[in-house]
Amino acid sequence: MRYVLLTGMSGAGKTVALRYLEDMGVFCVDNLPANLILRFAEACAGMNVRADMTALSVDVRSHAFLDPMAVSRIIMESQSLGYPIETLFLEASDDVLVSRYKESRREHPLASDRVTLTEAISMEREMLQPLRETADYLIDTTNLKPRMLQKQLEEIVLSGREKEGPTMHVEVMSFGFKRGLPRAADLVFDVRFLPNPFYIPELCRHTGMDADVRDYVMNNATTRTFMDHVTSLLDFLLPQYIGEGKRRIVIAIGCTGGAHRSVAITEAIGRHLMELGYQTVITHRDVDLEQAHWKNGTEMD
Repeated sequence: MRYVLLTGMSGAGKTVALRYLEDMGVFCVDNLPANLILRFAEACAGMNVRADMTALSVDVRSHAFLDPMAVSRIIMESQSLGYPIETLFLEASDDVLVSRYKESRREHPLASDRVTLTEAISMEREMLQPLRETADYLIDTTNLKPRMLQKQLEEIVLSGREKEGPTMHVEVMSFGFKRGLPRAADLVFDVRFLPNPFYIPELCRHTGMDADVRDYVMNNATTRTFMDHVTSLLDFLLPQYIGEGKRRIVIAIGCTGGAHRSVAITEAIGRHLMELGYQTVITHRDVDLEQAHWKNGTEMD
């Protein structure tokens, strides 16, 4: 596991950075006392944490627990014990930090009745200088838009991964229009134009996960043309979404009842995306409901 020590100036964007890192699958811990860094790394190793990177936010909120020189020694000790720790330092200009604190109306951790905001920022900058000088990554957020901060963090996360595959989590879901659109859907495809297996007596009580229904749907010439178009579209769209910072997407495939055509198409699209390396989950929202209805009466797919 990689460990990244996230530190830097208060108001420079550490909270936003942690949120972005969490969206990238990084295990994040905020405001960890510096003297617990090594113990925490040992605990992660002992508990077999399922993440390839952990971000530890350490800053002046820890007050007496933060001694930058001691933190440097802890990092060196951790590395000698097999826990590689990289340092990511966020900073911004004094004017921007003052402006951000005034906009948020929050108190600086070092400010008090006797210490002004400007003085607190100056004290913090001097205190953290040793960590800044030895940082592996330095990001100045003075004029940085959130999207650009996200992009720089992505580069840091990906820099240590052996394989830089797609970083999109995809859910492909089948559903029936008669029960409404899935609220979480980002993309919706209507496949009610395809021939309906419900009207084939030997198929009507089966689902798109059964071989006979799947073959009926997928061997149709119109289906093959549709699949060519939709997979080409998704091959184009998903990298564009990744480029814009989107990390999760729900693709919904709908037919009338959500048991035959949409299920077969969903399974096929899901397999296609898995083959491309996307982290893909296939779900079928309405299959169980349709099967329950079949037991009580006639329903149309």
